[in-house]
Amino acid sequence: MNIQKNLEESAAYIRARSHIKPRMGIVLGSGLGSFVDLIDVETSLPYDEIPGFISPSIDGHGGRLLLGHVGNVPIACLQGRVHYYEGHSMTAVVHPTRTMAMLGIEILLLTNSAGGLDAQMAPGDFMIIDDHINLMGDNPLKGPNLAQLGPRFPDMSEAYDRKLNDKLAEILVKQQIRHWRGIYCAVSGPTYETPAEVRYLQMLGGKAVGMSTVPEAIAANHLGLRVCALSCITNPAAGIAKHKLSHEEVTQTARMVEDKFCSLLKEFIAQL
Repeated sequence: MNIQKNLEESAAYIRARSHIKPRMGIVLGSGLGSFVDLIDVETSLPYDEIPGFISPSIDGHGGRLLLGHVGNVPIACLQGRVHYYEGHSMTAVVHPTRTMAMLGIEILLLTNSAGGLDAQMAPGDFMIIDDHINLMGDNPLKGPNLAQLGPRFPDMSEAYDRKLNDKLAEILVKQQIRHWRGIYCAVSGPTYETPAEVRYLQMLGGKAVGMSTVPEAIAANHLGLRVCALSCITNPAAGIAKHKLSHEEVTQTARMVEDKFCSLLKEFIAQL
């Protein structure tokens, strides 16, 4: 597989269909796709039309690349993502992130729906990701290094940009949105965690757990992008919750806070 060639083909296809030179990239997680309604869209491309892209198979992931503006900021927005647990390689999972970097983005905002590991968290809360623990058993940079993209051993001491996170926190406070800051634990899925696994993640210092985001954050840091990430806490994790978990609960909770989520992102982008 020629990763560099595949990225160039994806980027060339998109450039041929859009005049937008995005400064910021956004990845919308489960149930958070309504943000696209705030975008002044110039171009909308289904993933299955873009070389190298794969359509998501999971409900709540629209499967479109949108290019346009939010206010005066040119953006590229991924409405939905593919996941490692769907059977795709890590290379396939991060291909859209890398493609946005080739289009020129400097900042990447990742969003997801996640389970809360703190009993005080409530469905509908948000969490700014200050750091992560990769428990997925794989890494998107494994294999020969692509020197054109970044160094063999990229530094991850500030995987999530502190200034961007502080700006997110400032807006969350201003808009009186209940939120947390903490460590996101990434697992491969697709099973939800057992109560014993949740206790283990709590012992590690985790605040939220999910099945995405970290591969994209790693690839983006390799590329030298500024990264920030936001989780919507859609449910208490197993053992904290008194009921069985379901994906329907995840998407329903995310949709319940769509207005808050959209208001937050709109102001965050305006202040870049």
